[in-house]
Amino acid sequence: MLPLFDEHDVKLLRVLTDRGSEYCGNPERHEYELYLAVEDIDHSRTKTKSPQTNGICERFHKTVLNEFYRVAFRKKVYRALDELQVDLDCWIKEYNEARPHQGRWCFGKTPMQTFLDAMPIAKEKMIAA
Repeated sequence: MLPLFDEHDVKLLRVLTDRGSEYCGNPERHEYELYLAVEDIDHSRTKTKSPQTNGICERFHKTVLNEFYRVAFRKKVYRALDELQVDLDCWIKEYNEARPHQGRWCFGKTPMQTFLDAMPIAKEKMIAA
């Protein structure tokens, strides 16, 4: 995400993750925690044992499973992870830039259009921060 934010001259102020060990640990030694501290990014964590607090991400995982992985593995035998990654990247681009969403913030726009429409608000928050 950082390259996308940098490309649009917007600072990433906060990330929300689950409480997995890949994201959480001793802030003085954990690589991810250290990176966030260096970049001055606030880290919020979802409530323990409450997947509904991370509902958007959970729904995205279900969509990727149903619309990409289950379809892709029926159509093609992947001989390398790189092949799968290329196809996943194409699907994600389509998902974010071409496919309208009916979610909480998109209202029939693509996620990319929603992001671009929010740029003035994001830049205001950067000034206030």
